[in-house]
Amino acid sequence: MPEFDSASILLSVLFSGIGFVAFRYGRKMQQTPPVVLGMALMVYPLLVSNPGWMAFVGIFLTSGLWLWRE
Repeated sequence: MPEFDSASILLSVLFSGIGFVAFRYGRKMQQTPPVVLGMALMVYPLLVSNPGWMAFVGIFLTSGLWLWRE
């Protein structure tokens, strides 16, 4: 059972928000990378409960938005 502490909730909201914006941008511009990474950013906080890993994965996926451009 995942633990809900303030750091996990804050990181979850932060990276899910970034993912939502990337997803909407990708759909509007009809680009696949932002859509895929946006969906990943919105879903992964449900799977990772440790704040350290959540920050690591979130930074990795967010940097993918910058590196994986068309």
